Amino acid sequence: QSVVVETSLGDITLRLLPGDAPVACANFVGLAQKGYYDQIAFHRIIKGFMVQTGCPRGDGTGGTSVWDVGIDTEVGLSPLARHDGAGVVSMANRSVPRSTGSQWFITTAPAPWLDGKHSVFARVVGGMDVVRRIERVPVDATDRPTEAVPTILSLRLKMH
Repeated sequence: QSVVVETSLGDITLRLLPGDAPVACANFVGLAQKGYYDQIAFHRIIKGFMVQTGCPRGDGTGGTSVWDVGIDTEVGLSPLARHDGAGVVSMANRSVPRSTGSQWFITTAPAPWLDGKHSVFARVVGGMDVVRRIERVPVDATDRPTEAVPTILSLRLKMH
């Protein structure tokens, strides 16, 4: 199963990894089917690390899972479940148990220190150039975009 993330800067295609993170995938798909991510900004951009989205408040302080409770981090066992390069898609959390909600990020470089701490639930399989465009948006000292804030327009699920 894949997901097309239509953004204000172009489309990004994700391949879901339900074998590594079944709960995170179900959460993401459930929120996407409800239109939860439509019109949500990429609120945190750190060049050379990652771009983050999924906060309904647009500031990184909000969001919940499709079940309205925090979910635990899932540590996948396959090689795809590692933060080994650009294009890894993971759920964000607050570094405490059961704090995963709706926020997620795409890496733009290897980030092995995140392995075992964040649920890798997808990989970018198309549109990495769009991720790079998002990464280049000017930000302030708190990593928030300062102009032309990239936004998710909609998510489309594709069954294989």
